[in-house]
Amino acid sequence: MMNRRTKKLTTIGMLCALAYVAAAAGRVPLVLFLKYDPKDVVIAMGGFIFGPLTSFLVAVVVSLVEMFTISENGILGFLMNIISSCSFACTAAFIYKKRCKLSGAAGLFCGWGCMVFVMLFWNYLVTPIYMGCPREAVVELLIPAFLPFNLIKGGINAMITILLYRPVISNIQCENFFEK
Repeated sequence: MMNRRTKKLTTIGMLCALAYVAAAAGRVPLVLFLKYDPKDVVIAMGGFIFGPLTSFLVAVVVSLVEMFTISENGILGFLMNIISSCSFACTAAFIYKKRCKLSGAAGLFCGWGCMVFVMLFWNYLVTPIYMGCPREAVVELLIPAFLPFNLIKGGINAMITILLYRPVISNIQCENFFEK
């Protein structure tokens, strides 16, 4: 029989694999070079189960694998993926773990807002380097392009997570699964 630590490590590995598949199979171009993918749903669920550190670890592993396989954005895409996923999923998991009596929805909405704010800032900093254009050109894109993209991305991820969380948790019977 596997011990608790082995089960947790195995589950985190499966979360990494599922998040990567979601990123690879679920990529949808939305605005400019920005593509939506649902990997943050899996990353957030991992954080709800094990805590925000798990969200961070899964985000880093998946972003690293993406960088070498499906991403066209190199190290900058890697950095932006980690920042985006962590601002959403780690925030949601942190709030959920601190206030378990609230539904995960409160954490998800906070994570969504955090991601939108954080990504506007990081797009302001990094996109001129990525696009090779003046910062002023990026500033002109923040509200009409980057803001709606992040609102849509975070909103879809929050809604999918809300819809899937209870069925997923009840199916793996989280508390009993990890205590044995």
